[in-house]
Amino acid sequence: MTAMEKNWILKSQGEGQKVERLAGELNISKTLAILLVQRGISSFDEAKSFFRPELTLLHDPFLMKDMALAIERIQAAVQNKEKILVYGDYDVDGTTSVALVYTFLKTFHASIDFYIPDRYNEGYGVSTKGIDYARETGSTLIIALDCGIKALDKVKYAKHHSIDFIICDHHNPGDEIPPAIAVLDPKRKDCNYPDNELSGCGVGFKLIQAYAAKNDIPFEKLIPFLDLVAVSIASDIVSVTGENRILAYYGLKQLNENPRTGFKAIIELAGISDKQITIDDVVFKIGPRINAA
Repeated sequence: MTAMEKNWILKSQGEGQKVERLAGELNISKTLAILLVQRGISSFDEAKSFFRPELTLLHDPFLMKDMALAIERIQAAVQNKEKILVYGDYDVDGTTSVALVYTFLKTFHASIDFYIPDRYNEGYGVSTKGIDYARETGSTLIIALDCGIKALDKVKYAKHHSIDFIICDHHNPGDEIPPAIAVLDPKRKDCNYPDNELSGCGVGFKLIQAYAAKNDIPFEKLIPFLDLVAVSIASDIVSVTGENRILAYYGLKQLNENPRTGFKAIIELAGISDKQITIDDVVFKIGPRINAA
């Protein structure tokens, strides 16, 4: 057996002036300054937000295209006591997304259900079977999480049966955007949201952040949901930079200090209840146990 070949791609050490200036501003070694510049950090403020993430630095969720439309439709559903179906895939990002939005809406809207498609019978993404479930159970609004950006035919099928869709996805769209009431996806070419590397659960969090802001719900009420976001970020291997870094930092804090019952059980089963849980622990010990289901 031959040894595995590795192709190392070395990053440029960055512009000398940027490195020297950053080293001076932060009073750090040139080596550390090079590492920061390689990560796109070249000023004191950028370094501060990198090392000391703050929830106040999260972007306004209404910067995401269609967010206002999504909130308007959810508010109408709540006011009219419509049944809402929260739909998400069977992987970690999908299940954490469903748990987040379902649990949040459940606190003030009783007529709500969730749906996770069967991996073998339905496969990935929005399924006709899932829409038929919505029809049979009386749901008039489906909120699809971590999927749906290419579900053109499925959204049309639902529309034919008087079921509206709100899509919250983070995958690359196709040539045509589904005819949903709202399509939240920072990777849309016509979306100017400042950060397009969110996880599916991250997009779901922006949805509840927007709803909270519109309905005078204190942001502090959203912090308990950040453990779900952190698990999705780690397990979906999205970039832990920008907004993801803030969400992961405070999500890990929540996971360590006050995890929800399900996570607490997994943490104990994984034998990591007596240590500080890190991103690595989520990737290799928590995430796989959710995926295995």
